[in-house]
Amino acid sequence: MGQDVDRTRFSRRERQRYRAKVQRCLEALTTMLREHPFAEDDPMTGIEVELNLVDGSLSPSMTGKDVLEAIGGTEFQTELGRWNIELNLPPRPLPGDQWRHLEHELLDELAVARAKARDCKSQLAMIGILPTLERHHLGAESISADDRYAVLNDQMLAARGEPIHVDISGGDPGGLHAVAPERFTEDFETIVPEAACTSMQLHLQVSPSSFPAYWNAAQCLAGVQLGLGANSPFLLGSRLWAETRIPLFTQACDVRTVELRNQGVRPRVWFGERWISSVLDLFAENARYFPGIVPFPGDSDPMTTLRNGGVPDLDELKLHNGTIWRWNRPVYDVADGQPHIRLENRVLPAGPTAVDMVANALFFYGLLRVLVESDQPLWQSMSFEAAEENFTTAARHGMEAPLYWPGTGWIKPDELALRKLLPLAHEGLARWGVSAAVRDRYLTVIERRCVTGRTGATWQLDTVAALEARGSSRQGALTGMLERYLEASEANEPVHTWPLPA
Repeated sequence: MGQDVDRTRFSRRERQRYRAKVQRCLEALTTMLREHPFAEDDPMTGIEVELNLVDGSLSPSMTGKDVLEAIGGTEFQTELGRWNIELNLPPRPLPGDQWRHLEHELLDELAVARAKARDCKSQLAMIGILPTLERHHLGAESISADDRYAVLNDQMLAARGEPIHVDISGGDPGGLHAVAPERFTEDFETIVPEAACTSMQLHLQVSPSSFPAYWNAAQCLAGVQLGLGANSPFLLGSRLWAETRIPLFTQACDVRTVELRNQGVRPRVWFGERWISSVLDLFAENARYFPGIVPFPGDSDPMTTLRNGGVPDLDELKLHNGTIWRWNRPVYDVADGQPHIRLENRVLPAGPTAVDMVANALFFYGLLRVLVESDQPLWQSMSFEAAEENFTTAARHGMEAPLYWPGTGWIKPDELALRKLLPLAHEGLARWGVSAAVRDRYLTVIERRCVTGRTGATWQLDTVAALEARGSSRQGALTGMLERYLEASEANEPVHTWPLPA
């Protein structure tokens, strides 16, 4: 974030300069999109995975800094919570066996991290929301010792002017054991509840001209992704949505007061409100609707850099973009002196296993390719409101969600995948040049998940219900479930094969 990150207030002049710099960056990007070549070679993909650390009793372990120092590599980075770390794998192309190699690389990196975590008396948990979190873990003392997180926390709370209010009413996220809905409501004096949400982020580099189609397609697929990949049914002891991470992250990052929400002011965690025709649509909306949370204006002028033959970093635009958490986000970056545009898909939770996450990724990438190249784009026959409703419904109900799909009507995600989407994903991956062996390995995981009806969320729900039926308390059942989860996750057997307590 630059110098003076210990400040918790910014002057009016700084905010004006920052706003002007964001607009200057938009001007430069507009010129570049019209006149400057962007990277358009074989599309590169990337993956980021946020991880939890737990101690011997399976409670959050505030050892993130120690574990990172023990690892010593650049692939792992800090996160907001002291019990979190993030793994960033190097970009790689899609064709051939590349993503089979990525699974091996992911397993190798996780093995290193697990070993170093054990040296720090901790272990890794790759799960959407850590089920053993308790209220006292979500205070200011749990924020990572990094100035940028302290500034972000202070500025978001200052913008809101009152505590963060989380209120989530449980839906019916599926599972074998139907129970009455539960509700979680609590006020927090920090943004640390955001750190409870650990996700997998998928990147795809695309040409600026094709970005709108990829973004629109990704928005269409968000509900299906959640329905088949949910892994976050519990929060602080309460059984809530199949993917509770979605409402929790939305509310934990909400800097609006009740009055501003009632006025229709847009949230910083945002699905969006319309299909787009240019990547500039999203960057321009970000600048138009959202004030700077951490307004650090730099000294360089992007237009001057451009006129002098250079490639501007657009630092203010990137900083601003990074404080607006779209579920499908545009990314501008520069690598080896060449600018590029990426789609960042933030929909899915972390876990349950490496093989499940790679399967989720390739299912998504395959479907994207087919939808983008269709003669009749799906978003021309699906309203944006229907796509958003699918997203929310799938987050609430998971595999049980009724989704709207053009030409089909209302259908659950497992049936939709088996009847229509899996063949399309195979076709799309083949167009990307992915080998038949890789397609079969990972799309079979999705198929069997649909046949068995078992996602990470349903397995967690059924396991907790079984342990409670044996007489365990909710907290005891959550701990017992997490113990079994960690063992199965490390074994890297897909979640649809995981046994339930006898």
